[in-house]
Amino acid sequence: MTSTPTSPLVTPAWLSERLDHPNFVILDVRTPPSGGFVPGSVHSDYATSGWRATIGAAPGLLPEPAVLERLIGGLGVGADDHVVLVAAGATAADMGNATRVYWTFKSLGHDAVSVLDGGFAAWVADGRPLKPAAAVRPPVAFTASPRADLRATLAEVEAAVAAGTTPLHDARSAEQFAGQGKSPQARAAGTLPGALHIDNGAFYSGTPKRFVNAEAVRALADKAGLALDPAPITFCNTGHLASVSWFALSEIVGLPGVRLYDGSMSEWTADPARPLKNAG
Repeated sequence: MTSTPTSPLVTPAWLSERLDHPNFVILDVRTPPSGGFVPGSVHSDYATSGWRATIGAAPGLLPEPAVLERLIGGLGVGADDHVVLVAAGATAADMGNATRVYWTFKSLGHDAVSVLDGGFAAWVADGRPLKPAAAVRPPVAFTASPRADLRATLAEVEAAVAAGTTPLHDARSAEQFAGQGKSPQARAAGTLPGALHIDNGAFYSGTPKRFVNAEAVRALADKAGLALDPAPITFCNTGHLASVSWFALSEIVGLPGVRLYDGSMSEWTADPARPLKNAG
């Protein structure tokens, strides 16, 4: 699998200079796409194309490597390709389309991947060219080299809760963290015992609609009392919003060892015997 050094975030200007670069794939993961496409980009709907798997009560789990190999290879993405992911860009939640797919590529051992900062909205606001339809690339073979260190399994989270030594970060809304509301995907309200809260939206600045810098991410963690050593486990309801905070901590700050719990509260609350804090 390629080990080409890449920046986790790229600008519209950077991307514009590389539209015709060989071994370079622009992957639009909007749900649904509207307003055209970055020239040359292929589209794969984040919500419907198979980027996440439902297993039991958990609707957002990482699919098996063979499933993802077929999905990614079918889009024309090979092991030597640098992938740039394009989300809508309006909010942190829709940037989660890109950060979750980014985490997926990294979990498969494919490091040549970046996110277009500000997404499609930034590309349009910059006055860049558009195409009315997505491109289609011929299928290729994509072979994963899975790594387990970016993902927290249910068993690992149970152990972390029991030990109380691993920082746990709840990326949901303050209301859900406090147990005053819940997602339909969660059986019960509340959060993981010992968890601290930073809303995922804090990592994506509302006015310029860009990710905040590493200093700002560290300041948010410090304000919340979230220790960064050992590295945190981040979670939400289905592993979507938490991918934004995983991206901020792991990729923008460069903190090694940050893990995403993709089962999140949908999986955790499925068993009434598992403990909850702030239970509603």
